[in-house]
Amino acid sequence: MPTRRQFVSALGATGIGAMLPLSALHAQTGGEAAMARIKRTGTLRSGMVAGAAPYFAKDIATGQWLGFGADFARDLASALGVKLQYVETTWGNAVLDLQSNKIDCMFGLGPTEQRRKMIGFTDPVFHNTFTIVARKGYNPTTWAEINKPDARIAVDVGSNQDQFATRTLPNATVRRYDTSGDATLALQTGRADAQVLVVVLAATVLAKAPGLGHMVIPTPVEGTDVCAGIQQESDPALMNFINQWLAEMHRTGKTRATILANMEKLVGIKATDFPKDASF
Repeated sequence: MPTRRQFVSALGATGIGAMLPLSALHAQTGGEAAMARIKRTGTLRSGMVAGAAPYFAKDIATGQWLGFGADFARDLASALGVKLQYVETTWGNAVLDLQSNKIDCMFGLGPTEQRRKMIGFTDPVFHNTFTIVARKGYNPTTWAEINKPDARIAVDVGSNQDQFATRTLPNATVRRYDTSGDATLALQTGRADAQVLVVVLAATVLAKAPGLGHMVIPTPVEGTDVCAGIQQESDPALMNFINQWLAEMHRTGKTRATILANMEKLVGIKATDFPKDASF
Protein backbone atom coordinates (compact mmCIF):
# COMPACT_ATOMS: atom_id res chain seq x y z
CA MET A 1 0.00 0.00 0.00
CA PRO A 2 1.51 3.41 -0.94
CA THR A 3 2.46 5.80 1.83
CA ARG A 4 1.06 9.32 2.05
CA ARG A 5 4.39 10.69 0.83
CA GLN A 6 4.40 8.36 -2.18
CA PHE A 7 0.88 9.43 -3.05
CA VAL A 8 1.76 13.13 -2.79
CA SER A 9 4.94 12.59 -4.81
CA ALA A 10 3.07 10.84 -7.59
CA LEU A 11 0.40 13.51 -7.59
CA GLY A 12 2.91 16.34 -7.78
CA ALA A 13 5.24 14.64 -10.25
CA THR A 14 2.85 13.07 -12.73
CA GLY A 15 -0.55 14.55 -12.05
CA ILE A 16 -1.89 11.05 -11.38
CA GLY A 17 -3.84 10.74 -8.18
CA ALA A 18 -7.20 9.88 -6.71
CA MET A 19 -9.45 12.90 -6.89
CA LEU A 20 -11.86 13.23 -4.03
CA PRO A 21 -15.27 13.93 -5.61
CA LEU A 22 -17.18 17.01 -4.53
CA SER A 23 -19.94 14.79 -3.17
CA ALA A 24 -17.42 12.95 -0.96
CA LEU A 25 -16.00 16.22 0.32
CA HIS A 26 -19.53 17.46 1.02
CA ALA A 27 -20.12 14.34 3.10
CA GLN A 28 -16.84 14.82 5.01
CA THR A 29 -17.86 18.33 6.01
CA GLY A 30 -21.30 17.18 7.11
CA GLY A 31 -22.92 19.17 4.34
CA GLU A 32 -21.96 22.46 6.00
CA ALA A 33 -20.57 25.16 3.72
CA ALA A 34 -17.12 26.55 4.57
CA MET A 35 -18.35 30.10 5.20
CA ALA A 36 -21.14 28.84 7.46
CA ARG A 37 -18.67 26.72 9.42
CA ILE A 38 -16.21 29.62 9.77
CA LYS A 39 -18.96 31.90 11.07
CA ARG A 40 -20.37 29.22 13.39
CA THR A 41 -16.99 28.39 14.94
CA GLY A 42 -15.63 31.93 14.77
CA THR A 43 -12.42 30.47 13.37
CA LEU A 44 -10.56 30.48 10.06
CA ARG A 45 -8.13 27.54 9.75
CA SER A 46 -5.20 28.43 7.51
CA GLY A 47 -2.27 26.21 6.53
CA MET A 48 1.29 27.21 7.48
CA VAL A 49 4.58 25.73 6.25
CA ALA A 50 7.58 25.86 8.58
CA GLY A 51 10.86 26.99 7.07
CA ALA A 52 9.25 28.47 3.96
CA ALA A 53 10.26 32.13 4.33
CA PRO A 54 9.22 34.60 3.04
CA TYR A 55 5.84 32.83 2.61
CA PHE A 56 5.88 31.33 6.11
CA ALA A 57 8.36 31.19 8.98
CA LYS A 58 7.85 30.13 12.59
CA ASP A 59 9.69 31.96 15.35
CA ILE A 60 11.08 29.13 17.48
CA ALA A 61 11.35 31.30 20.58
CA THR A 62 7.81 32.71 20.53
CA GLY A 63 5.93 30.25 18.32
CA GLN A 64 4.69 33.18 16.24
CA TRP A 65 4.08 32.65 12.53
CA LEU A 66 5.73 35.19 10.26
CA GLY A 67 5.84 35.74 6.50
CA PHE A 68 3.46 37.24 3.98
CA GLY A 69 1.38 34.06 3.81
CA ALA A 70 0.75 34.33 7.54
CA ASP A 71 0.08 38.07 7.23
CA PHE A 72 -2.46 37.49 4.45
CA ALA A 73 -4.22 34.86 6.57
CA ARG A 74 -4.38 37.20 9.57
CA ASP A 75 -5.74 40.03 7.43
CA LEU A 76 -8.38 37.73 5.91
CA ALA A 77 -9.45 36.46 9.34
CA SER A 78 -9.77 40.05 10.52
CA ALA A 79 -11.89 40.94 7.49
CA LEU A 80 -14.11 37.93 8.25
CA GLY A 81 -14.39 39.01 11.88
CA VAL A 82 -13.07 35.68 13.22
CA LYS A 83 -9.93 34.40 14.92
CA LEU A 84 -7.18 32.65 12.97
CA GLN A 85 -6.13 29.08 13.71
CA TYR A 86 -2.66 28.19 12.42
CA VAL A 87 -2.45 24.61 11.08
CA GLU A 88 1.02 23.36 10.20
CA THR A 89 1.25 21.51 6.89
CA THR A 90 3.63 21.13 3.94
CA TRP A 91 3.39 22.26 0.34
CA GLY A 92 2.97 18.63 -0.67
CA ASN A 93 0.17 17.92 1.83
CA ALA A 94 -1.77 21.18 1.57
CA VAL A 95 -4.17 19.99 -1.15
CA LEU A 96 -4.95 16.83 0.81
CA ASP A 97 -5.48 18.86 3.98
CA LEU A 98 -8.00 21.05 2.17
CA GLN A 99 -9.78 18.00 0.79
CA SER A 100 -9.96 16.31 4.18
CA ASN A 101 -11.35 19.46 5.85
CA LYS A 102 -8.30 20.06 8.05
CA ILE A 103 -7.92 23.63 6.79
CA ASP A 104 -10.16 26.24 5.18
CA CYS A 105 -7.56 28.05 3.10
CA MET A 106 -3.93 27.86 2.03
CA PHE A 107 -2.03 30.85 0.70
CA GLY A 108 0.79 30.37 -1.79
CA LEU A 109 -0.58 27.65 -4.08
CA GLY A 110 -0.31 27.62 -7.86
CA PRO A 111 -3.60 26.82 -9.67
CA THR A 112 -2.41 23.93 -11.83
CA GLU A 113 -4.88 22.02 -13.97
CA GLN A 114 -4.65 18.92 -11.77
CA ARG A 115 -5.10 20.87 -8.54
CA ARG A 116 -8.17 22.64 -9.96
CA LYS A 117 -9.83 19.23 -10.19
CA MET A 118 -9.40 18.74 -6.44
CA ILE A 119 -9.69 22.13 -4.74
CA GLY A 120 -10.97 25.62 -5.44
CA PHE A 121 -8.74 28.61 -6.20
CA THR A 122 -9.31 32.28 -5.57
CA ASP A 123 -8.30 35.06 -7.90
CA PRO A 124 -4.50 35.56 -7.99
CA VAL A 125 -2.90 36.97 -4.87
CA PHE A 126 0.20 37.85 -6.91
CA HIS A 127 2.27 36.70 -9.90
CA ASN A 128 5.65 34.98 -9.46
CA THR A 129 8.47 34.50 -11.99
CA PHE A 130 10.21 31.12 -12.31
CA THR A 131 14.00 31.14 -11.98
CA ILE A 132 16.82 28.74 -11.30
CA VAL A 133 19.51 29.04 -8.67
CA ALA A 134 22.45 27.56 -10.57
CA ARG A 135 25.77 26.25 -9.27
CA LYS A 136 28.91 28.14 -10.19
CA GLY A 137 29.91 27.34 -13.75
CA TYR A 138 26.40 26.36 -14.84
CA ASN A 139 25.07 29.21 -16.96
CA PRO A 140 22.07 28.22 -19.11
CA THR A 141 20.09 31.10 -20.55
CA THR A 142 17.01 29.24 -21.85
CA TRP A 143 14.71 26.53 -20.51
CA ALA A 144 15.55 24.49 -23.61
CA GLU A 145 19.20 24.37 -22.52
CA ILE A 146 18.12 22.97 -19.15
CA ASN A 147 15.73 20.43 -20.66
CA LYS A 148 18.44 17.78 -21.20
CA PRO A 149 19.14 14.46 -19.44
CA ASP A 150 22.51 15.62 -18.13
CA ALA A 151 20.91 18.56 -16.30
CA ARG A 152 20.31 17.59 -12.67
CA ILE A 153 17.48 19.73 -11.37
CA ALA A 154 16.27 19.84 -7.75
CA VAL A 155 12.71 20.71 -6.71
CA ASP A 156 10.58 20.27 -3.59
CA VAL A 157 7.85 17.71 -4.13
CA GLY A 158 4.31 18.96 -4.70
CA SER A 159 5.35 22.61 -5.00
CA ASN A 160 4.77 25.12 -7.80
CA GLN A 161 8.37 24.46 -8.82
CA ASP A 162 7.72 20.73 -9.06
CA GLN A 163 4.64 21.28 -11.22
CA PHE A 164 6.52 23.66 -13.50
CA ALA A 165 9.58 21.41 -13.88
CA THR A 166 7.37 18.41 -14.66
CA ARG A 167 5.68 20.34 -17.45
CA THR A 168 8.65 22.30 -18.83
CA LEU A 169 11.65 20.02 -18.26
CA PRO A 170 10.47 16.50 -19.17
CA ASN A 171 13.91 15.51 -20.50
CA ALA A 172 15.94 16.83 -17.57
CA THR A 173 16.90 14.68 -14.59
CA VAL A 174 14.47 16.16 -12.07
CA ARG A 175 15.10 15.06 -8.48
CA ARG A 176 12.35 15.68 -5.96
CA TYR A 177 12.96 16.32 -2.27
CA ASP A 178 10.65 16.57 0.75
CA THR A 179 11.32 20.28 1.35
CA SER A 180 12.76 23.26 -0.47
CA GLY A 181 15.61 23.22 2.05
CA ASP A 182 16.46 19.64 1.09
CA ALA A 183 16.52 20.62 -2.58
CA THR A 184 18.84 23.52 -1.78
CA LEU A 185 21.11 21.15 0.15
CA ALA A 186 21.31 18.93 -2.94
CA LEU A 187 22.55 21.92 -4.91
CA GLN A 188 24.96 22.89 -2.14
CA THR A 189 26.47 19.39 -1.94
CA GLY A 190 26.90 18.98 -5.70
CA ARG A 191 24.03 16.53 -6.22
CA ALA A 192 22.20 19.03 -8.43
CA ASP A 193 23.21 21.60 -11.03
CA ALA A 194 20.31 23.92 -10.27
CA GLN A 195 17.22 24.34 -8.18
CA VAL A 196 14.02 25.62 -9.76
CA LEU A 197 12.48 28.32 -7.58
CA VAL A 198 10.07 31.21 -7.96
CA VAL A 199 11.86 34.53 -7.73
CA VAL A 200 10.91 35.42 -4.15
CA LEU A 201 12.32 32.09 -2.93
CA ALA A 202 15.41 32.26 -5.15
CA ALA A 203 16.23 35.69 -3.79
CA THR A 204 15.72 34.37 -0.26
CA VAL A 205 18.03 31.38 -0.77
CA LEU A 206 20.82 33.52 -2.22
CA ALA A 207 20.48 36.14 0.48
CA LYS A 208 21.11 33.44 3.08
CA ALA A 209 23.87 31.67 1.12
CA PRO A 210 25.36 34.01 -1.51
CA GLY A 211 28.13 31.52 -2.25
CA LEU A 212 25.62 28.88 -3.31
CA GLY A 213 25.47 30.06 -6.90
CA HIS A 214 23.62 32.65 -8.95
CA MET A 215 20.07 33.39 -10.08
CA VAL A 216 19.09 32.95 -13.71
CA ILE A 217 15.76 33.86 -15.28
CA PRO A 218 15.78 31.60 -18.36
CA THR A 219 13.93 32.60 -21.50
CA PRO A 220 11.18 32.60 -22.42
CA VAL A 221 10.31 34.21 -19.09
CA GLU A 222 7.75 32.01 -17.35
CA GLY A 223 5.64 32.74 -14.32
CA THR A 224 2.73 31.50 -12.30
CA ASP A 225 -0.25 33.00 -10.56
CA VAL A 226 -0.12 32.45 -6.82
CA CYS A 227 -3.54 32.03 -5.26
CA ALA A 228 -5.25 30.93 -2.09
CA GLY A 229 -6.54 27.38 -2.23
CA ILE A 230 -9.89 26.63 -0.60
CA GLN A 231 -12.13 23.60 -0.33
CA GLN A 232 -14.04 22.72 -3.49
CA GLU A 233 -17.75 23.20 -2.83
CA SER A 234 -20.92 24.36 -4.50
CA ASP A 235 -21.51 27.27 -2.08
CA PRO A 236 -19.59 30.31 -3.43
CA ALA A 237 -19.80 32.42 -0.25
CA LEU A 238 -16.20 31.98 0.92
CA MET A 239 -14.78 32.27 -2.61
CA ASN A 240 -16.72 35.47 -3.25
CA PHE A 241 -15.65 36.99 0.05
CA ILE A 242 -11.95 36.24 -0.49
CA ASN A 243 -12.02 37.58 -4.06
CA GLN A 244 -13.64 40.81 -2.89
CA TRP A 245 -11.06 41.07 -0.09
CA LEU A 246 -8.25 40.49 -2.61
CA ALA A 247 -9.61 43.15 -4.96
CA GLU A 248 -9.46 45.66 -2.11
CA MET A 249 -5.95 44.50 -1.13
CA HIS A 250 -4.78 45.06 -4.72
CA ARG A 251 -6.58 48.40 -5.05
CA THR A 252 -4.90 49.82 -1.96
CA GLY A 253 -1.47 48.36 -2.77
CA LYS A 254 -1.47 46.33 0.44
CA THR A 255 -0.67 43.04 -1.32
CA ARG A 256 2.61 44.26 -2.78
CA ALA A 257 3.45 46.19 0.40
CA THR A 258 2.94 43.05 2.52
CA ILE A 259 5.22 41.00 0.26
CA LEU A 260 7.97 43.62 0.15
CA ALA A 261 7.81 44.22 3.92
CA ASN A 262 8.35 40.52 4.59
CA MET A 263 11.11 40.23 1.98
CA GLU A 264 13.00 43.00 3.73
CA LYS A 265 12.17 41.92 7.30
CA LEU A 266 12.81 38.19 6.92
CA VAL A 267 15.36 38.10 4.12
CA GLY A 268 16.92 41.56 3.93
CA ILE A 269 15.93 42.06 0.28
CA LYS A 270 14.54 45.36 -0.98
CA ALA A 271 12.36 45.93 -4.04
CA THR A 272 15.35 47.34 -5.95
CA ASP A 273 17.27 44.08 -5.39
CA PHE A 274 15.02 42.04 -7.69
CA PRO A 275 16.04 41.39 -11.34
CA LYS A 276 14.25 43.68 -13.79
CA ASP A 277 12.61 40.70 -15.53
CA ALA A 278 11.04 39.48 -12.30
CA SER A 279 7.41 40.12 -11.46
CA PHE A 280 5.34 39.43 -8.37
